[in-house]
Amino acid sequence: MSRIGEIQRTTGETKISLRLDLDGTGTSEIHTGVGFFDHMLTLLSKHGCIDLKVRAEGDLHVDAHHTVEDVGICLGQALKAAVGDKTGIRRYGHAIVPMDETLATVAVDLSGRPALVWKVDLPHVLLGNFQSELGEEFFRGFSNAAAMNLHAIIHHGSNTHHLLEAVFKATGRALRMAVEHDPRSTGVPSTKGVL
Repeated sequence: MSRIGEIQRTTGETKISLRLDLDGTGTSEIHTGVGFFDHMLTLLSKHGCIDLKVRAEGDLHVDAHHTVEDVGICLGQALKAAVGDKTGIRRYGHAIVPMDETLATVAVDLSGRPALVWKVDLPHVLLGNFQSELGEEFFRGFSNAAAMNLHAIIHHGSNTHHLLEAVFKATGRALRMAVEHDPRSTGVPSTKGVL
């Protein structure tokens, strides 16, 4: 059975079409108008082995905030749809990823309860037209819409590009683990019987 999530979302600020396949190979087609963000989503896709297509049109004449946040919301909605009732998945995932001088840990729980813990100290800089603080906004929208816990921690690092890159890569790896089928589990991975 395919585990695909497709979302179309149009607001007064953005128009987004997003498709993900949890059982892919990490291929991506990302077009948001925010080059650095496209790069980060490509990394998440590749390291998560998630096939991802994103086309976003946003009010970039204002700034990239609405585009980045709304793509996060759509990605979370698509992930939630793709995992369905979560029967037979591992549920939890984690990854520790080095990126040159940076080291990041990300842990996720597809619990049905949204929570973001963001221990990522970023300087306020522009990476192309991507404001560094939009990293947190993306992950907040993503974790809320997916109804998952996501904890991101930077242990050390100095280059802002590397800091964010390590978090996106680690998130891809953690998601890959969390959505994997567990051959020893036949039901929903919760004593409640539902997630």
